[in-house]
Amino acid sequence: MSNAKTARVQRLEAEALDILTSVGIPVDDKTVRAKQMMAVCFLSVAGVTKAWSEAKGLDDRRHLKTREIIAFANQHLQEKISPGSYDDIRRKHLKLMVLADLIVNSGHNPAAATNDPTRGNALHPDFKKLVRTYGTPAWKKALAAFNKDKPSLAEVLRRKRNLELIPVKLPGGGALKLSLGKHNELQKAVIEEFLTRYGQGAEVLYVGDTSTKALHLERERLTQLKFIELSHDELPDVVAYDAKNNWLFLIEAVHSSGPMSEIRVLELKRILINCTAELIFVTAFLTKAAYLKWAKQVAWETEVWIAESPDHLIHFNGHKFLGPHVAL
Repeated sequence: MSNAKTARVQRLEAEALDILTSVGIPVDDKTVRAKQMMAVCFLSVAGVTKAWSEAKGLDDRRHLKTREIIAFANQHLQEKISPGSYDDIRRKHLKLMVLADLIVNSGHNPAAATNDPTRGNALHPDFKKLVRTYGTPAWKKALAAFNKDKPSLAEVLRRKRNLELIPVKLPGGGALKLSLGKHNELQKAVIEEFLTRYGQGAEVLYVGDTSTKALHLERERLTQLKFIELSHDELPDVVAYDAKNNWLFLIEAVHSSGPMSEIRVLELKRILINCTAELIFVTAFLTKAAYLKWAKQVAWETEVWIAESPDHLIHFNGHKFLGPHVAL
């Protein structure tokens, strides 16, 4: 027998994806195999092998555990899924359908914990009712009723992403939006607090983001400074230029990755040997506790800034700043 799936299974998979996209499940960013697995899991949970009129759901007491989904797919949908892949079924292939409440997690004991082995996955009764009309004259009307006044999962996720953005004001008056997270909270502080105090109104030339690597990039300005093209892995988190002093701030915002270490500084100096600006190496931390965790790795001839004490710097610069404290 050929490894290619029969026309029957290919048709069912295509129809499954059509149903899912029709109710707002976003699949465009998924690989061909990921889409196929979503379709296969959907078909298995519904118990469909020939026609959508076969679909069964929670009200039919059909609730399959992940291993049972694999067994059904292998037996009826010409798959060869390893039994050990059961966790991928739950975490990857069913995830969006569960988030959209199209598939519900239930079983003989609905009050059981989510990870209780007796619980299974079932089509929501309303979704099952819609699915059973697919391919019939009643489909369009049923779909319109199902989607009425109900935002799609794609819309919900888009709104969630938009809400989970950190607004950042650039020294020059511009603005950015960073994705949510401690690392980006620190980058916001670096731009709004550190640079306004110590950057003499420095121009921000590069900002990386945890989800968008080059969120802000002034390529032409960096080229003028002979700042050669670097990969995003090589770039510091924030690069800013103080034209008055001809200083180029290279700033690492440390949350989970390391500071400006001796090796990191040496690498950057060698890479930027032709840069026309003087390089200022800075490591930023959210808290003093975070700084203490990494302090041993901080390189000499660099600066440390801590967001919770924004008016102070720690100079790893030896005798350069040695002298009596001047009382205010």
